[in-house]
Amino acid sequence: MRPGRRRIPKFFCTRAAISWRMHFLRSAKRPRGCLTKKTHIVYNSTVITVVDYGAGNIMSVVNSLRHIGVEAKLTDAPEQVGRADRLIVPGVGNFGAAKRVLDQKGLTDALRHAVGRGVPMLGICLGLQLFLSSSEESPGVGGLGLLDGQVTQLATDGRKLPHIGWTSVSDTRGLLEGFDGRFFYFVHSFGAHSADCSATAEYGETFAAAVERDNVCAVQFHPEKSGAAGLSLLQRFCRRAGETV
Repeated sequence: MRPGRRRIPKFFCTRAAISWRMHFLRSAKRPRGCLTKKTHIVYNSTVITVVDYGAGNIMSVVNSLRHIGVEAKLTDAPEQVGRADRLIVPGVGNFGAAKRVLDQKGLTDALRHAVGRGVPMLGICLGLQLFLSSSEESPGVGGLGLLDGQVTQLATDGRKLPHIGWTSVSDTRGLLEGFDGRFFYFVHSFGAHSADCSATAEYGETFAAAVERDNVCAVQFHPEKSGAAGLSLLQRFCRRAGETV
């Protein structure tokens, strides 16, 4: 035996001992709040359709949904979006460019049709901005108009743009009720101002961190990049979506 190395008792090397240790590790209780690799909380066999229109890395959203045990289906086909039971519209990038892609692919009408059918829908980041009427980022380009409001460049009072980092939300209601004071991860240069605001945040000015009306809700931050708080929010949306379909 090499100097400094401890001899392992023969008992611990037997097949029976190895089997016993593996059983103990599998059955051991994890600390409360610990997220396992797959936390299965599927609600009424929830399947979420994630709209893929080429705006940003949407796989992080898909992976977060799968992490909490929810089946996610990617599509850019308007007929599938129109038939979906639950929808998430993520996005990062330019308002006008993204809206043109939605128009070209026939997704604009498909999304509006889905809202008219009462389909639960969640917008993320650029998705929130596209749900509104217009944006200063792309003058003359209309949004989806699913919710009231406009998007303007953040008046940062000398702070750098884009706004990148963790910021707390307040004045929460609806999907975000109870999340007052929780921190979420933001990446944006433009902020929404809406009568349908369901949570606020501040970065030089107060802007809508979330908007919501009836079956449509959206968040400016990235829940898929916001740790436990973000996963909890996605869980809540999936639970609500499963109950209302």
